[in-house]
This record gives sequence, structure tokens and C-alpha cells, in this order.
Amino acid sequence: MSKRLAILFAAMLGALPARAAEPRLGLAAPLSGASALLGAQMEAGAAAAVAADGKAALVVEDTGCSAEGGARAAGALVAEGVDLVTGFVCMAAVEAAMPVLSQAGIPVIVTGVRVDALTDRRDKTGWPVFRLAPRADAEAQAVARILTRAWRGELFAIIDDGTIYGRELAESLRVAAELAGLEPVFIDTFRPQLPNQIALAGRLRKAGATHVFAGGDRADIALLGQAAAELGYDVQIAGGEALRAARDEVDLVAGTLMVAPPDWADIADPAIVAALRQAGTEPDGYVLPAYAAVEVALAAKRAAADAPLAGVLAATRFETALGAVRFNDIGDWAGTRYRLFRYDGQDFEQVDLE
Repeated sequence: MSKRLAILFAAMLGALPARAAEPRLGLAAPLSGASALLGAQMEAGAAAAVAADGKAALVVEDTGCSAEGGARAAGALVAEGVDLVTGFVCMAAVEAAMPVLSQAGIPVIVTGVRVDALTDRRDKTGWPVFRLAPRADAEAQAVARILTRAWRGELFAIIDDGTIYGRELAESLRVAAELAGLEPVFIDTFRPQLPNQIALAGRLRKAGATHVFAGGDRADIALLGQAAAELGYDVQIAGGEALRAARDEVDLVAGTLMVAPPDWADIADPAIVAALRQAGTEPDGYVLPAYAAVEVALAAKRAAADAPLAGVLAATRFETALGAVRFNDIGDWAGTRYRLFRYDGQDFEQVDLE
């Protein structure tokens, strides 16, 4: 080839648009220690989404659910040149990782940390953090919103087991009821982990409550339902996400209500759920949120071109296995996933409020 032709050929190549590098994603999850099961779920979901894409690469690092592990994982992912990171279950790990990732300009989509401060402090920290996990305060807000609507005109009581969790749920409902002009017939803190809750059921019946919200765990709410049945007391009992715990020796009575997000497998794209199961992965726990986080990450990377990834994440609506995802001004998944469910003796079925 002549020198003139070589120069012309080089110029033609230079004029062609550069092919964008395929996305390189990082997953930071606890793959060791007490939370290793959750990390394994995240890894399974993220790996399945990357495999379905067929072009992206996934780099996995263990956080150990500790600050030291989070900082180490972040450094390793920066060194690997990832475009975006997903994962994290523990606040200590993500707090230690974010300064490292933020300095490198790498956004993070968190799928497991619920602590409100993670996104509430976003303006102060400047961290490019986005979250698919529910906020810690989302459950209390949902209990208040859903039950004040469902129980308007009912004789309801609000009780809690004295724990921070139970008290926050009960207090949120009490305040919302007051603002809505509703007055509980009974408010109390009960003693948890008793062999039975006959005395509590008796007090509720004496107060005339036909509906009761109990901020507590599944075992105590099951005992309360059993005690009411033994007394012939017809009462509607409701609780929060804690009712999803494994059933104890005494089960919840049929008809017990729960305010909680849906089981992800029930609302996810059926084709993706089927593909996961066919590959030997049950869509439990964090599998589907991790899958969706990778879908968001890949779509954002490919849409960004030369634009900052964090800006694309903040401004774009993404279609995922879990439906549409759009982040609000502080980086949380906009909208609410909480619904009202009724226990049928075996499973929780969603209740459609009129």
C-alpha cells in the first residue's frame, strides 16, 4: 500500500464513530459471614441478568458486610475499571465504599440497604447513590396510609410490643389517624413472648375494638389471633412485614392482614422468572432486585454515551424485570411497592382496596 493510500485509509478509520466499550459492572455483596446467603442471592440475580444480556462483564467482590470489606471491595472494583456498581446489604459496607467509588465517579445502585440516611444525606455527601431497596420508613408510612383508608368508620385499636420496630409502626398509624380525624378505641403496649395473649385479647374485646393493628412479630400476632378465637371474639388483626417470617408452632389465623411489599416473583416478568428457575435459580430474596439493578445499569451505560452515568440514572425511566423504575430527587425508587395482603391459612393474597 502506498504512503498516500495508507494515510487516506487511516483518516477514513478515524472518521468512523468509535465503538463504545461493552458495560463492565461491579457487584459488591456479602459472600462470607452471616449474610452470605443474601450475597449469594444477589450474585445469582446479577449473573443471570449479565448472562441474558450476553455482552456485559460482571466483577464480583465480597464486602463481608463490614466497613473494612466495603472499602476493600470498592478499591478492587475501581481497579477493575467497572462503570457502575450494584449490590450492598449492610450500611457499614456501603458507607465505607461510597467515598472510594464516588471519587472515581462510579455510581452505585443499592439493592439491600434500607437505612433512610443513605439517600437522605445525598445532598450533603454528594454520593451518586441510587436505591432499589425500600426505605426503612416506607413500611410505617404504608401502614398509616393503607389502614387509615381501609378502616375509616371502624372501631380500631393500635397496639405494639415495645420494640423500636413495633412502636414506629404503631405511632405512624396513630398520627395518621389523628390527622384524618379518626380516634382509636384502644392504644396500648403489650408484653411480647408470653405463652398466650388471652389477657390482651380480653382487653381489646372490652374496649370494643373490631379491628386491631399490632406492631410486633408473627409469633405474638398469631397468639393474639388464637386467643381471640378461643374467646369467641371476632376481630380483624393486621401487622407489618414481620408477618412474612417463618410460621411458628401457632400459626396466624386466616384473615390476618399484612402491609408489605409483594413477593417479587409474583410481580416480576414471568418469562424471566421461568428462565431463572429453568437455570436452577429460585427467584427468592435479592435475586430479582439484583437482576433488575443490572438491567438498569446496562440500560443507563448504553444510553449515556459521553454523558455522566449518574445524570442518566437520575433522569431516565427504566423497564426492568420488576416493572418500571424511576429514581426520585434523592435517589430512591419513586413510588411505593407496599400493598395490603390477607392470610388464607397458607399464603398471603393481595387485597384490592376500593
